[in-house]
Amino acid sequence: MISAKDFIPSKYTHSVEEGNFQWSAPSNIALVKYWGKKDNQIPANPSVSFTLNNCKTITKLAFAKKDISTALNVTSNSFSFDLLFEGQPKEDFKPKIQKFLERIEIYLPFLAAYHFTIDTQNTFPHSSGIASSASGMAALAMNLMSLEKALNPEMTDDYFFQKASFLARLGSGSACRSVKGSVVVWGNHANIEGSSDLFGIEFPNAIHDNFKNFQDTILLVDKGEKQVSSTLGHDLMYNHPFAERRFAQAHENLDQLISIFENGNLEEFIKIVESEALTLHAMMMTSMPYFILMKPNTLQIINAIWKFRTETKIPVCFTLDAGANVHVLYPENVAVTVLQFIKNELVGYCQNGQYICDEIGNGALLN
Repeated sequence: MISAKDFIPSKYTHSVEEGNFQWSAPSNIALVKYWGKKDNQIPANPSVSFTLNNCKTITKLAFAKKDISTALNVTSNSFSFDLLFEGQPKEDFKPKIQKFLERIEIYLPFLAAYHFTIDTQNTFPHSSGIASSASGMAALAMNLMSLEKALNPEMTDDYFFQKASFLARLGSGSACRSVKGSVVVWGNHANIEGSSDLFGIEFPNAIHDNFKNFQDTILLVDKGEKQVSSTLGHDLMYNHPFAERRFAQAHENLDQLISIFENGNLEEFIKIVESEALTLHAMMMTSMPYFILMKPNTLQIINAIWKFRTETKIPVCFTLDAGANVHVLYPENVAVTVLQFIKNELVGYCQNGQYICDEIGNGALLN
């Protein structure tokens, strides 16, 4: 059983003065949702997600060793970094990065010895309502692991990706699902070999062709700031009247998905995915304080999808993140018909008619 201590390195065998890396990491969309976490970003229940392909963060990390006189004065948490977003300084992002570096310093002891320039951009529109913390933290974790691999070239690929997912999780829980694989499980589950609360793993069982090249069209219903942060939302699961039953339900649904992924039953897939999305929002509506992140147009889209599916028998479904936007999921072989339906009937419910076409991807890439 792997523990966090396994990610604390011994001495490095090489030294690196300066350099840079650039990684892209995608967003992901959970099918079985995690909502509620324990200390140190440990999930209260396991989750499984599709990795996206087009919605991603591209981060370049430049690094240079501090001079000796500076290094002698280095204290713990004395991190030196500049942060650029789309080429411009982004001061309001810096506290989150500072907190992240503090959390991971024990696992990357070289951090305080370097000055970093983090230059990051998203392929999706800024403030589009798509969560960028998962892709952003995953991309940063990949870059930092590339530097550690330069300091320790004997590192195996398995360890590299596992530790990158572990570190990404400490920045944003769902970021651990954006590192490697098309279908990723995060959280310990009795019937999924290798699953862990500490990092995401590629779904290890068979996946039917029905789920290969699955499509995700993201309908941007509301691009504004969420009225409740995900961190606060997770915290509201403490003392939630339905929390324990919800955590058990997630295990049950993940169990069912194991056989659904193998046999390709799209009807059963749709039931679980849509139920999970609505359960996530039900948890928000029944917490104290309670809140509603869906908008009227979210419901209009859901009802239109249900009507279309009933009339055409086409296996298209929706899922939701902790927000108002709708992810429309469907197999590649019905893409032409579903996209026509989206253009004809759903675009009018999107803010400024905006939507993003995406599909299953494979995780982070070195650029």
